[in-house]
Amino acid sequence: MILPVLIIILMAGGILAGLASKWSAAAARWISLFAVLADLSLVIVLWIESGAKLVATNSSWLLDYQFPWIKEFGISFHLALDGLSLLMLMLTFFLGVFAVLISWKEIQYKIGFFHFNLLWVLAGIAGVFLTMDLFLFYFFWEVMLIPMYFLIGIWGHENKQYAAFKFFLFTQASGLLMLLAILGLFFIHAEQSGIYSFDYFQLLGTSLSPTLARWLMLGFLAAFAVKLPVFPFHPWLPDAHSQAPTAGSLILAGLLLKTGAYGLIRFVLPLFPSASIEIAPWAMLLGVIGILYGAMQAFSQTDLKRLIAYTSVSHMGFVMLGVFAFNEVAMQGVVMQMITHGLSTGALFILAGGLYERIHTRDILQMGGFWKKMPFMGFIAMVFSMASLGLPGLGNFVAEFLTLVGSWQANPTLTIFATIGLVAATAYSLRIMQKVFLGPEALQHHDLQDLSVREKIILVPMTVVIIWLGLFPQPIINTVKTPVKQVVESTTQKPVSSIQSVDMKGGTHE
Repeated sequence: MILPVLIIILMAGGILAGLASKWSAAAARWISLFAVLADLSLVIVLWIESGAKLVATNSSWLLDYQFPWIKEFGISFHLALDGLSLLMLMLTFFLGVFAVLISWKEIQYKIGFFHFNLLWVLAGIAGVFLTMDLFLFYFFWEVMLIPMYFLIGIWGHENKQYAAFKFFLFTQASGLLMLLAILGLFFIHAEQSGIYSFDYFQLLGTSLSPTLARWLMLGFLAAFAVKLPVFPFHPWLPDAHSQAPTAGSLILAGLLLKTGAYGLIRFVLPLFPSASIEIAPWAMLLGVIGILYGAMQAFSQTDLKRLIAYTSVSHMGFVMLGVFAFNEVAMQGVVMQMITHGLSTGALFILAGGLYERIHTRDILQMGGFWKKMPFMGFIAMVFSMASLGLPGLGNFVAEFLTLVGSWQANPTLTIFATIGLVAATAYSLRIMQKVFLGPEALQHHDLQDLSVREKIILVPMTVVIIWLGLFPQPIINTVKTPVKQVVESTTQKPVSSIQSVDMKGGTHE
């Protein structure tokens, strides 16, 4: 029952926070914090207990919970946990705690409704990472959408309504295409087997003609490509990020984008292996275009949050490149990228939100010389800017290195162009530091306070984790090793003969 409990805690906590705000705003905040902390504690315990099992037994699925929901249509409340979803839940609740803390002072109106939406979007994300029923998956996919629309549209900045509608239209339209693909797969499976079921494991065995597989895969791919986002389906992202409150930007960059990457790994490749192989060169090409385009756009921005938003377009290009390389090294790099990007870009958005609270502008041309006045903030910004450009010793380097090593086996030419994106990342990361914390001092901002205790409680653990992932990534690689291997082998229909996995302590394993 622990899997449904993780979701129920968040949903119940959101409702309680909404009700408690009528009497006390502080109560709503504390209820939200305890709800997310409870889930984080449960998942940490699960990881500790399951770590040895994941390595020793090569077991993929750690927990499985299934309860019939609508039997006539083959819909069940089916949740399951493997190493991949375990890591995604860790990231969800870790960043969820900081999303509550960073909004403690920033959100000053409709506090109960804010925390209701915050916890429900986290519940939707957790559901996406756990569900093994495609109808239920679509349900949680929509549960993510509506609360995030409110978070942007109510508590955002000056152009929040435009950004919220744009986000809603892009994600809702692509989500409906995925729903059509799910229904198509459902009816084809029923026609072949005589069994109506949305269960993931049953649908895996569905026989599809090449044409049908191609169209159904494109339905799923549309939803995940928009959410990731892949160039050219990214236009909603810069507006949503720049207008969202800090907690909204943190969840968008750190978590919602990862649901698109997770969908590619969990659904697109295993359900449509042949169609995925057909489209792989084009998908990798779009990934490389996204890497270069996102980096160039980031360098040209003057709005700090839009600059950071475009870095996400660039970094998520590595996800597309690695997923469609079809080998374990690249896929392990993708998983590391999902985690490290969530931490590094999430932290940069937290810093951008802290600067906005202090100087009430996001224009980097009005900033400069802040290191003298806020050295601790400058140091944290330096760490995460260096992580964003892929500095060795930080987690992002491991992610991008593994992705490029794996993609080289599939397409050396595209890998070379993707590597150029690392040079461009150096340019925009150093521009952040130069314009905001170094350079000429912005005299009009003479009374600036360094990071508060609450902000340090948020950013110091994130700094420690990004350094830990850069120096000791093996626990993450071990956790995801078996799920990654199964996805790659299910797609290629044979054991992969090249480099299979990476052991950071001692070379490679066949």
